[in-house]
Amino acid sequence: MDAYSRAVSTVAKTVTPHVAGVQLARGSGSAVVFADDGHLLTNAHVVSDHRKGVATFADGSEVPFDVVGADPLSDLAVLRARGETPAAAVLGDADRLVVGQLVVAVGNPLGFSGTVTAGVVSALGRALPVRQGRTTRVIEDVIQTDAALNPGNSGGALADSASRVVGINTAVAGWGLGLAVPINDTTRRIISALIRDGRVRRAYLGLVSTPAPLPAQLAQRTGRKLGLRIVDVVAGSPADRAGLKPGDLVLEAGRRPVAEAQSLQRLLFADANGRDLPVTVYRRGAMVDVVTVPTELTGG
Repeated sequence: MDAYSRAVSTVAKTVTPHVAGVQLARGSGSAVVFADDGHLLTNAHVVSDHRKGVATFADGSEVPFDVVGADPLSDLAVLRARGETPAAAVLGDADRLVVGQLVVAVGNPLGFSGTVTAGVVSALGRALPVRQGRTTRVIEDVIQTDAALNPGNSGGALADSASRVVGINTAVAGWGLGLAVPINDTTRRIISALIRDGRVRRAYLGLVSTPAPLPAQLAQRTGRKLGLRIVDVVAGSPADRAGLKPGDLVLEAGRRPVAEAQSLQRLLFADANGRDLPVTVYRRGAMVDVVTVPTELTGG
């Protein structure tokens, strides 16, 4: 067996026991055991408005679960099993990923439990706009991979070659294109809030952005290489009201450098609601300062 095959098969053998298929009254998906007390992690869109369901593991064991809480902005949800589950998977740090790195997706697509696909990290720091009810939301800082994903993969594990879960598969964006929510310091904070409070109080700007290199002269002047290019602005959002526009290159937020979506996420928890958040952008060759006022994200 070649080295690539050995790596993939080892990850599959290690991670699969920790991944469950979840069945709800309407719909299904996957989930990952992440704590030895029976907590599982999945997508908010998988559980939707459900409060309970049944998790089935690769060994055939089943356990009912309750939905502890969900955060639509990160597309993460926490479940609590009412019974024994396999041991927790090992969580990694997606901030250490690099483009081209091997990743393995484990989930339950189309009802087939323990399905494994492999690929590479295609891009990092992507933003995914989603619509829920009348509200458009933006899932920031997702991992893009070419590991094949199918309906039912949502909520499953994206693991690195050391069998550490570095992401939760969230969507099929197109042929040969999958996205996953990263496991990092920001999402760990979200998960803790869901366990503690059943929800995450979030401040909302309404930007779709992607990391982008600074023009050479600007990079030389600022000593920075990257900013955040605004791809879209949600109509009527705080960003829209402040005058931010698609094409703007965000350099600073809250007087701090911004180089990836997580830089903004760290500033947008509950204590940012209703407070001025200055943002500096580069627009048509000039630096422009605006003041945004994030608002609390509410149901749509």
